[in-house]
Amino acid sequence: MNLVLFGPPGAGKGTQAKLLTKKRGLPQLSTGDMLRAAIAAGSELGKRVEGILARGELVSDEIVIGIIAERLDRPDCANGAIFDGFPRTIAQAEALDRLLEGRGLKINVAIELKVNDEILLQRAESRVKEMKAEGKEPRADDTPETLRNRLSVYYKNTAPLIAYYRNQGKLKTVNGMVSIPEVSSSIASVVNEA
Repeated sequence: MNLVLFGPPGAGKGTQAKLLTKKRGLPQLSTGDMLRAAIAAGSELGKRVEGILARGELVSDEIVIGIIAERLDRPDCANGAIFDGFPRTIAQAEALDRLLEGRGLKINVAIELKVNDEILLQRAESRVKEMKAEGKEPRADDTPETLRNRLSVYYKNTAPLIAYYRNQGKLKTVNGMVSIPEVSSSIASVVNEA
C-alpha cells in the first residue's frame, strides 16, 4: 500500500507517519528528512539545498523525484511506502504517479491532515522557546517567521493537491487538531478502508 500524508507544515505528518510505520511496517519517505540528512552529511546535494530549506522554499522537482525514485528501489519499499509531505505540487504528484505506474504501483489513499494555521504558529513559537530553554538551537526552518513563509508556499503550491486526489477518488480528510492518538485512530480507519 502506498499512501500520501499531507497538510500544512507542523500538521503532524511526520508524527503520524512514524506511528503508521510502526503499525504497518511501511517505510516513511520524508523528503524533508532525506534532504536534512544530505545537509548534515555535507554531501553535494546537501550543499545545494541548504539555503533553499533555510528560506522555507521548495527544492526543485528534479531533485526530489530523483531522491524518491532511488528510495523506492530499496527492498523495504516492496510492499509500499508512506509519503510524508510529498508530493508538494501537482507536478510532483503527476511525476509520482508516473514513477509508481512504471513499477506497476499506485497511490492507494491520500490523507489530508486538516489543521488551524494560527494554532500551528503558536506551536512553532512554543517549540522555539522550549528548545532555547533547553539550550538547543532551533532548526533554521522551524521558526515562526519561516513557518509563515512555508504556510504561504503550502497554500499556493500544495493545497491544489486536495482537488487532484479528490478527482482521483483517493482523498480522505482527517482532523489534525485532536490528540495524536485520535488522529492515529482516524488514519487507521481510513487506511483499513483503502
